[in-house]
Amino acid sequence: MTLRGFPLFVYEVVKMPILPNAKKRLRRDRRKARYNLEVKNRVKAIIKTVRDFVTSGEVEKAKKELPKAQKIIDKAAKKNIVHKKNAARKKSRLAKLVSGAGKKKAPKPKSK
Repeated sequence: MTLRGFPLFVYEVVKMPILPNAKKRLRRDRRKARYNLEVKNRVKAIIKTVRDFVTSGEVEKAKKELPKAQKIIDKAAKKNIVHKKNAARKKSRLAKLVSGAGKKKAPKPKSK
């Protein structure tokens, strides 16, 4: 089956390791990649939870979840799963979102 001349299923060519230590390294790398993906998904999920609370107007719940989110993001940064500056940016944006959630924005004055 093709789509515009390209096969629908493209298989990645992977050279299998021959040496025993290379096989172990491959197993280790796959295990680590799976763990890193879990942690990244956890970070994304907690950020989404806090944002959903803010958008739905549940500011108190968002404030309660913010320290948990910061802790999860810090742990991911400590283990080099996300870059430390990326983690700082995520935490800063979440804190800014939560702190500004309870306040109403003042209308901008019209300039002449």
